[in-house]
Amino acid sequence: MNWVAPIRDEETLNAFRKALRRYGDKYYIMFEIGIGTGMQLMDILKLHIGDIRDKDGLTGYIGVHRYPVEMIFSDELKEIIAEYVKDKNDDDVLVTGFEKSKAMVSREQVYRVFKSAGREVGLSSIGAQTMRKTFAWNHYKEHNDIQYLQELFSHATPSITYRFIGEKPNLEIVFKKQTAEENSLSRRLLYKDRSGEKRIDAIIDLMSEIKDGLNDPVNPDVYYGQVDTLLKELESVINNYKSERDAM
Repeated sequence: MNWVAPIRDEETLNAFRKALRRYGDKYYIMFEIGIGTGMQLMDILKLHIGDIRDKDGLTGYIGVHRYPVEMIFSDELKEIIAEYVKDKNDDDVLVTGFEKSKAMVSREQVYRVFKSAGREVGLSSIGAQTMRKTFAWNHYKEHNDIQYLQELFSHATPSITYRFIGEKPNLEIVFKKQTAEENSLSRRLLYKDRSGEKRIDAIIDLMSEIKDGLNDPVNPDVYYGQVDTLLKELESVINNYKSERDAM
């Protein structure tokens, strides 16, 4: 399975937009709403024309617990929507399936169209999450605000959000809890059922396994490349942790 990445440069983004329009304006409007709000694909597919006509935004739902979040339309997106909905009825499904069908398009069909459009413009790492990741990456680059995205996507830690958008973590942010309540919660969770000790033991076991593997001539070169990358990341994280600890 290919890793789904955000579309980072404007030229490729515009080329992908044009490719989608060749498959139908319904895929284009769906994509624009996705990269403009961060909504999940299935939430977009459930929309009707009346949900977006003359609106300033939508209520989206994020995380396992489906927390409601207000997602605002930019002026540019409002213009795109106005053009798309002008000849349609409010009770029409936003993105229909087959021609003259009133049912919404399937997730599988969207995926097929995305993959085909992606191939046309040289994108291999494309999928249903491309919209949300592109939205998140653009927001991060513009505002440098990983906490907002972490809360929006209900991620447990900033490092998860950094991985989600394919960015190297800012370790100063990763190591700092935002509130005293969060720090207190971490303490309780690490104490509970010796969770902290068990997690550390699991890491130690993995490191021991990797250490033993370094002397196994059967391992291919790629193994050593992966280990070297892992150790560099760990060393960076550990050094930052030490700095934060010593500053307490």
